Amino acid sequence: MALWKKYKKDKEAPFDVIPGIPKRFSLDELEIATGHFSIKLGGGGFGSVFKGKIGKQTIAVKRLEGLEQGMEEFLAEVKTIGRIHHFNLIRLIGFCAEKSHKLLVYEYLSNGSLDKWIFSKSTIFTLSWKTRRDIILGIARGLSYLHEECEQKIAHLDIKPQNILLDDKFSAKVSDFGLSKMINRDQSKVMTRMRGTRGYLAPEWLGSKITEKADIYSFGIVMAEIICGRENLDESQPEDSIHLISLLQEKARIGQLSDLVDISSNDMRLHMQEVVEVMKLAMWCLQVDSSRRPLMSTIAKVLEGVMSMEAIPDCTLVLSFASNNTMGSGSSYVPSESHLSGPR
Repeated sequence: MALWKKYKKDKEAPFDVIPGIPKRFSLDELEIATGHFSIKLGGGGFGSVFKGKIGKQTIAVKRLEGLEQGMEEFLAEVKTIGRIHHFNLIRLIGFCAEKSHKLLVYEYLSNGSLDKWIFSKSTIFTLSWKTRRDIILGIARGLSYLHEECEQKIAHLDIKPQNILLDDKFSAKVSDFGLSKMINRDQSKVMTRMRGTRGYLAPEWLGSKITEKADIYSFGIVMAEIICGRENLDESQPEDSIHLISLLQEKARIGQLSDLVDISSNDMRLHMQEVVEVMKLAMWCLQVDSSRRPLMSTIAKVLEGVMSMEAIPDCTLVLSFASNNTMGSGSSYVPSESHLSGPR
């Protein structure tokens, strides 16, 4: 990244060359706003997130930790999300850059991240099928905007439940653009080092030539997790059930996809036919051949009812993982040299 190279030379982030950047806050302002970072909302590989308030507005402040990698993520996020606006994308309010202190200020979303709602073991409250379906549609709309409506295509490259935030009405907003990559529309593919999260990586990362279709594979994983109520890679499961996508492949082969639906939700079972149809949409996204995955706008149209499932060729609804044993289920390969997002 040119901006990052300039930063390493000048030792100060070149924010004056980033067009359309949001409000710049001082460190003192954010320390006061967060009560000296006293209420922690969560944390991950690049830093921690704290709750705060500026005036009457509740905010979430991400404090990046780890200078070199953190600065690269910081510049990517300010440059990417600071100038794009969509209902299903998190809104960046501002930032702070003072010497080694790098902070990002976002709108606060009261229901937190998606993983807390779909991986919870509590049977007291589970998301209804309508809510889950609306969340899937919201993610699809957000990614469709990034891939198809921005001046440059934006590949998020770290789609996972921890990076999907929910507002007070459970509307989904894609967040955390630190690993994102801009792709010129005259580029068919972009070379980049491995980035993303174990369990959500598309098979084409083995070749390092990436398009926005890598997001669509990760989105397919997230769809399956939302419907099944479990993580794709769950080592607490019996050995033959650790990989959700391998199970999905097998259940599709024998026509028993309903076996995988989240058993904690009676509402899901009441809508079983529709749930299974949406599982087939997830399978369409999970093909190893990235060129056969649908556009995100196509997935959104199917979910909106604008396009029927019958318009999808049967042959694309078959998971066809490569036989290379290094890849396992096609989603668990982790290289030694990579730029991976840590746990949230």
